[in-house]
Amino acid sequence: MKKVTLYALSTCPWCMKTKQFFKDNKVVFDFTDYDLAEEEEQQRIMSEMEKHGSNGSFPFIIIGNEVIVGYNPEKIAKALGLKK
Repeated sequence: MKKVTLYALSTCPWCMKTKQFFKDNKVVFDFTDYDLAEEEEQQRIMSEMEKHGSNGSFPFIIIGNEVIVGYNPEKIAKALGLKK
């Protein structure tokens, strides 16, 4: 399975839906709630997001080498190779 990383906001409903999507589909993923992270970690996350052309929108998902910004279950399932 591809490595899955999620950057989210703890209060964002779309971020919560993304986490639930991963749990429902038994996808192992690493996540960081940006708003709860230390300032140094926030700077690192924002730098990584900008490197991928994002302006700081959440959820920000990296699946293997593919980046998905926003909650898009179809795109996420396709990137993971899930049958939907």
